[in-house]
Amino acid sequence: MKTYTLDDLVYLMTRLRDPERGCPWDVKQDWQSIVPHTLEEVYEVVEAIENRDWSHVEEELGDLLFHIIFYCQFAREEDRFSLESLIDKLVKKLLRRHPHVFPDGTFESWRDSGEISEEQINQNWELIKLQEKPEVKKDESALAGVPSTFPALQRAFKLQKKAARVGFDWTEKKDVLGMLRAEIEELEEALDAGDSVAVEDELGDVFFTLVNLSRHLAIDPESCLRQSAQKFESRFRKMEQIAQKSQKDLANMSLSEQEQLWQHAKQMLAEK
Repeated sequence: MKTYTLDDLVYLMTRLRDPERGCPWDVKQDWQSIVPHTLEEVYEVVEAIENRDWSHVEEELGDLLFHIIFYCQFAREEDRFSLESLIDKLVKKLLRRHPHVFPDGTFESWRDSGEISEEQINQNWELIKLQEKPEVKKDESALAGVPSTFPALQRAFKLQKKAARVGFDWTEKKDVLGMLRAEIEELEEALDAGDSVAVEDELGDVFFTLVNLSRHLAIDPESCLRQSAQKFESRFRKMEQIAQKSQKDLANMSLSEQEQLWQHAKQMLAEK
């Protein structure tokens, strides 16, 4: 049985996009129309990895690769760039940004053996990035380079990380916890005052401080929250199963009864 290659995938895309004999759905797509689908594919890759479902990891990575080929096809049709030029620029950039692996920026060069700190690697990486495009660097802020389109948790994390590089950061975890308590107190005051605008503002500050705390604990906030959401979903679904077996309607149960059911579900899942 034939084993297909990247070239075959590129050819398949050209066939799908053929104006006369291609797939009508693929033909009508453009740069903007498939962006939502690309985001879905990225999250499906993440979910498969977190579930350690390796067969699906392979499948979802394939779907994501298909989207990259899709964008490259748009670019080729509009004479903007090609898959080959994309790969060429990517390899050159990675060679250039890893002088601790490729000293001369070529595959033929090797660095001397020995340890190099991750901090030094990160510093070199940022310096090289700045040197690559000095003529287009208009935003001189230390916070430059964090897209506004990032998911809120990820954007908050990145902004805080960049601010920390110039020393604007708490030095102790307990200081961040103290700030979190202060933000919660301000939220409570806004709630007591019945000020809905202030409540939203203070709640945002609580979220932002929680992200800061996760950064100081070296915990990815997005991953952490996804785990909690998954845990909640598992327990709630178990509650539903228990209620159904008892021929009870969860919606008609009192909060006290639901809490007992919740604790029961937690215990059952913990015993697995």
